[in-house]
Amino acid sequence: MRGIGDVPAEVRTVLLGAFTRAHADRIAGELEKAGIVWWAKQPSFLSRIWEFDTVHLFVDRARLDEARAIQVQVLGADA
Repeated sequence: MRGIGDVPAEVRTVLLGAFTRAHADRIAGELEKAGIVWWAKQPSFLSRIWEFDTVHLFVDRARLDEARAIQVQVLGADA
């Protein structure tokens, strides 16, 4: 998964949400296909205890609506 260091300096990101690792991987793949800049913050060894091993995804704030649509599409496939 990408980290914040992979984001171009001119791009500002916002939190898309916290997801299971499997969902985060699938959402990230769709974000890639759409050309949306993103990065992920994975829990540290210790914070996994209270974060339940969730992955926080951040996306280009200029394309947040597109990213939310992708999130809904991916999570809706599991419903």
